[in-house]
Amino acid sequence: MASDVELPEGVEVSETGAGRFQAQARTAGGILLVDEPMAAGGLGSGPTPYDLMSAALGACTLMTIKLYAERKGWPLGAVKVRVVHRREALEAQDRFAREIVLEGALSPDQRRRLLEIAEHCPVHRTLARGSQIATVLAEAPLAGRLDPEPTDHASHMVEACEQADAA
Repeated sequence: MASDVELPEGVEVSETGAGRFQAQARTAGGILLVDEPMAAGGLGSGPTPYDLMSAALGACTLMTIKLYAERKGWPLGAVKVRVVHRREALEAQDRFAREIVLEGALSPDQRRRLLEIAEHCPVHRTLARGSQIATVLAEAPLAGRLDPEPTDHASHMVEACEQADAA
């Protein structure tokens, strides 16, 4: 399934040839299948695109909370985040509901602060602010860089924690 060609940047998505919707998403860190549920005509073989957006929000929230608590030396144990995505119609605004469970001997003030920190995670900011999308049509995969340049999520988490402390 994996290509021998090194992925220069970003995420590459291609058809797998299986089912109507199944796609393969390849990143520098691995490969995963993306699909639609069987009830929608897919094979149900992987998360949907909206599941991936929800997973990005949940993962970034978890990582940012863990990073902040670690920097503060707080006794945070496990963190679990559940995200549900809804949109009533194609042109309606998306809504993400996020539930955060914090384990550990944290004070009420520490718990409150970690909930505030969740609002600072880079993916939360991306979704809340909206985004610009630059699209190019190519005859073959481009070997050069795309506009915009790729971002470094880890450095954005550190910056978000620092900004939250400065505020």
